[in-house]
Amino acid sequence: MTNDIKTLAERIDALEMRLAYQDDTIETLNQTITAQWKQIDALTRKVAELGERLQDAETNAPGPSNERPPHY
Repeated sequence: MTNDIKTLAERIDALEMRLAYQDDTIETLNQTITAQWKQIDALTRKVAELGERLQDAETNAPGPSNERPPHY
């Protein structure tokens, strides 16, 4: 019976260690995902801004880029 209690205690200790490791891993992954989401959000806003600037530049560009070619 004492051996069963010792084995059970060892199993509980092993499970507690695994749980602590998994909690740490989950927290690390959460921090990574949060940082990546912030970066994706910033990049998405920057791409939208650059798209608007490109559209404005194309609209206001002087010269033949805004004119239809003569064969139309």
